Amino acid sequence: MTEKAIIISAPSGAGKTTIVKHLLEAFPQLAFSVSACSRLKRENETDGVDYYFITPDEFREKICLDEFVEWQEVYPGNYYGTLKSKLARIRINGKIPIFDVDVIGGLNLKKYFGEGALAIFVQPPSIEALENRLHNRKTDSEASLKKRIAKAEKELSLANQFDRIIINDDLETAFNKAVYEVNNFFINRRDAEARNK
Repeated sequence: MTEKAIIISAPSGAGKTTIVKHLLEAFPQLAFSVSACSRLKRENETDGVDYYFITPDEFREKICLDEFVEWQEVYPGNYYGTLKSKLARIRINGKIPIFDVDVIGGLNLKKYFGEGALAIFVQPPSIEALENRLHNRKTDSEASLKKRIAKAEKELSLANQFDRIIINDDLETAFNKAVYEVNNFFINRRDAEARNK
């Protein structure tokens, strides 16, 4: 049986985290895969819930020890990745992992899980709308915002490498579309597994 996974990727500020939270409520068989990162914890974040916050040195050590399913240096000195040990814990509990990851991380996970994954790209209605959302979050400096927007422009060009694209113009519509796609994926996987028995 192919291992299943739901991968939600998007440029920063496109709304992927909000959609992931909605999917976790809609599908009790899903469990959130908490990523590790080396950036500083924000005020509203909790270690082990939002991310596993580790130092850049600890992160690099874990890379050398091959402890990640996937990882990348998203910004200079800022690493993000999926720990094999945390993914194993989700499997042991009989759940299906759902990932909230950036675009390159999403493509790496899609390659790792193969046909067992549904990879969804959450797209903002426009780069201007994304810029406004990031400004309104008030979590980044102007220099950091500029970096995020430049990165988002590159990431948008990779959208067609995902299985599905959801344009997050209206949140309720995006929720409904995400639930539909995940439900459809589970039905199709179940049918495929039944045929292969």
